Amino acid sequence: MGNRLSKIYTRTGDDGSTGLGDGSRTAKDSLRVNAYGTVDEANSTIGMVLAQAGIPDAIRSCLTRVQHQLFDLGGELCIPGMALIQDADIDALERDLDAFNEPLPPLKDFILPGGGAAAAHCHVARTVVRRAEREVVTLERSEDVRPQAVRYLNRLSDLLFVIARVLARECGAGEVLWQRDQRG
Repeated sequence: MGNRLSKIYTRTGDDGSTGLGDGSRTAKDSLRVNAYGTVDEANSTIGMVLAQAGIPDAIRSCLTRVQHQLFDLGGELCIPGMALIQDADIDALERDLDAFNEPLPPLKDFILPGGGAAAAHCHVARTVVRRAEREVVTLERSEDVRPQAVRYLNRLSDLLFVIARVLARECGAGEVLWQRDQRG
């Protein structure tokens, strides 16, 4: 492991810049910092899902692995040229997605975020992952980003949607279906 932080504040960012993993400095509102910052936010929202009671072991195991991979993805985005997310990570998300989706009934309606606390937190995580994906795509237009980063986030948001469906059913709240005539 690299350097351990014995002092949390350094004052080096007081000028609006931050250090990247390669030692270079960039603006705190740069596209790269926004991208890896939103990946970190997505990781935190998955932590909120895992903090809920009654998360099935298979989902807990899957999302814990995802948290480690998101940390890796943040590192990859923080260190230009780094490659930490692999095609095998994306393949694993697809296998999990298929396994969690297989017993669910086919979708015939749009689903609104809700369905109990754990499912609602999972929907929040899904939308933050989608935002991270958009920010990585924006970064990709001006700097080198490996295609695995976008593919991983795209697949992860799909997985979180399916997990939210599973969690809504597990807790007994059920899925909240969109009804066109309920617009008030």
